[in-house]
Amino acid sequence: MSNTKQNKGFSDVDPMAESRKKDHIELAFKSQVDRMHLDHRFDYEPMLAGHPEDNSWPAFNFLGKTLRAPMWVSSMTGGTKMAAIINKNLARACHEFGMGMGLGSCRSLLTGDKHLDDFNVRSIIGDELPLYANLGIAQVEALIKNKETELIDKLIHKLKADGLIIHVNPLQEWLQPEGDVIQAPPVETIAQLLDMSTYPIIVKEVGQGFGPRSIAALLKMPLKAIDFAANGGTNFARLELLRSSEMHSEVYGPVVQLGHSAEEMVGWANDLHGSDSVKCQHIIISGGIKHFLDGYYLISRSKFKAIYGQASGFLKYARDDYETLRYYVNLQIKGLELCRQMLHLKEVKQ
Repeated sequence: MSNTKQNKGFSDVDPMAESRKKDHIELAFKSQVDRMHLDHRFDYEPMLAGHPEDNSWPAFNFLGKTLRAPMWVSSMTGGTKMAAIINKNLARACHEFGMGMGLGSCRSLLTGDKHLDDFNVRSIIGDELPLYANLGIAQVEALIKNKETELIDKLIHKLKADGLIIHVNPLQEWLQPEGDVIQAPPVETIAQLLDMSTYPIIVKEVGQGFGPRSIAALLKMPLKAIDFAANGGTNFARLELLRSSEMHSEVYGPVVQLGHSAEEMVGWANDLHGSDSVKCQHIIISGGIKHFLDGYYLISRSKFKAIYGQASGFLKYARDDYETLRYYVNLQIKGLELCRQMLHLKEVKQ
C-alpha cells in the first residue's frame, strides 16, 4: 500500500501511457469541479515549490516530547472485546509515524485490572511519545469528594502514562440513561485536582466544544493542553440519544446542535494569546476535522502550539488489520507535507 513517489528521471518509454490516456478520456466529465465548492481558505501556489520529500514534516516539541506529525489520536474506547485490537493498532501507528495518543475512558481500571489489556499500550507506542490516561469529570469529582485521588496516581502508574485527560461531558451524562450527576462546576473540580496533583492534565470536551468563557477559564489554568472536541465530529450527546427511547430522543434532539466549531474556538483562543494570565500553551484541535486540509488550516491559524486530533477517522481503519490503518495515516501525512509546499493561508478577515 505504498504511496511513495520517486523521481525516475526522463525517459521516452512510458508503458502506462495508453491506459492512462484512455482513463483521462473516460473520466474527464466525472472529474469536473463546481467552482462554488472551491476551498477558499488557501491560496494554491503551484509555481513556488516542487513536490515534498518523504518524511519532510519537521519534528517538533509538543507536551514535552518530540512528535514527527502534527496529529493526535483522540480518546476513543476501552472495556469492550474489540478495544484491545483498536488501541494496539492505534499505538502502533503512533509509534511508526510519531503521533501522540489519548486513551479512552479508563474508569474501569480505577478498581481493578480486568480490562488492563485494552489500554496497556506503552510498550507499543514507546517512551518517546505522549500517552495520556482518561477519566470523566464526574469520576474526578467523586474521587476528590471521597478523598480517593490516589487511585488516579495508581492508574497513571500502571499505564505508564504521561498524565491524565479529563473529559468534560455534562450533556452526555445528562442524556445517558445510566449517566452520572455532575454536582460542581467542572472548572472548580479541575482547579482542585491541579492543586493536589503532580502529573500533567489535559481537559477535553466530547463533541460539543467549549464556549468563549470556558476557553478563557481553561487557558488561565496550568493545564498541559486543551482538547477542543468541537461540534462537528463524533458527538457523544447524540450518541446517547441514539441509545435512548424514541420520546427521549424526540424531546432532547435539538440539544445535539448546541456547541461550537473548532474554527470558532481557535479564534477565541487566539484573542487571548500573549496575555499574562494565560498559562496553558498547547492546543489539540479536534471535532469536525474531516481530512488533512481541515487539520492543516486550523493548526496554521492557531497562535498556540497546536496539533489536530481525530477519533472516528482513525477508528474506522483501526478495527481490522494494521496495514489498512497504516495506509490511511501515511496518506494523511503525505497530504500535510503537500500542504506545506503548495498552500498559503489566506488572511482571515476580522
